[in-house]
Amino acid sequence: MAIISIWQVLAESNPARYGTLWRWFDELYTLLDLLLQQHYLSWARASFSENFYGLKRMTEGSKSGLRPLRRKEYWKSLLLLVLVPYLRMKLEKFVNKLKEEEDYSIHNTTSFRKRWYKAILATYPFVKFAWEGWFLFYQLRYILWNARHHSPLLKIAGVQLTRLTLEDLHAMEKTTAKTSSGQANDSMGQRMKDTMKKVLGGVALSVSSSLSLGVFFLQFLEWWYSAENQDTLKSLSTLPAPPPPIHFDLETYSPLLPKLKTVCPLCRKIRVNDTALGTSGYVFCYRCAYYYVKTHQRCPVSGYPTELQHLIRLYTPDG
Repeated sequence: MAIISIWQVLAESNPARYGTLWRWFDELYTLLDLLLQQHYLSWARASFSENFYGLKRMTEGSKSGLRPLRRKEYWKSLLLLVLVPYLRMKLEKFVNKLKEEEDYSIHNTTSFRKRWYKAILATYPFVKFAWEGWFLFYQLRYILWNARHHSPLLKIAGVQLTRLTLEDLHAMEKTTAKTSSGQANDSMGQRMKDTMKKVLGGVALSVSSSLSLGVFFLQFLEWWYSAENQDTLKSLSTLPAPPPPIHFDLETYSPLLPKLKTVCPLCRKIRVNDTALGTSGYVFCYRCAYYYVKTHQRCPVSGYPTELQHLIRLYTPDG
């Protein structure tokens, strides 16, 4: 996610230099994913996410049961892990592009290209529904009927997921130790190298966490100052003022509003110590509003339930 945001910011800030990087983002991302999945399949016999949850892939056998991951299933797993998400992503972008051309294109409606576009757009929702339903069917089988696969891609690859054992963890640690240290002895130079690796690893982790937080903050600022959000805020701030509340019931205690805005609706005199009711917004003399609310616990105009704590004194700029 951080890499995606960094590439997007670079492409938008300097399209002439980094525009190509963004245009080929899908391919570059797939290449990085290929390297990542290849490393984990070779080292842990699992994908990156599967290894995170303590799982490994085992080859299914018809008679001998589960066996270690073979070369054939290794390559099938790698292709399905990397190629299927890439093709699905490209297909979705292609369909979105067709939708835009369908909305704004001026091609003749009877042309072969236009009819082909319409056929793809009409078929794609059903294809997507069938694809999602296929995966949902396998997940329901896995949950309800204790099936061996939660994904049809595992079935195609001929593998099954199992838990990592203690022996698997020890074997992975030995492989990592051999790769990192080789045949070096416990010399002072090797200890210094190990210490430097740990320090650099900690620094890299700190930088990665800070970068993720920084990217999140940049995305928040980008959303806050985006044209769509500013238009929304502007539309909310320019809404007309709501009309004054109407009477809940027209009883004798509800006085009519005076024509002059400086007259108190209760005493019918020029207001003294202007006080507004927070529940309705109407303004009275403080003395009139205080005794009326204390006695009736409601606004004298709207009838809204009101307490003394809802009285708000109003002050003019000159005091």
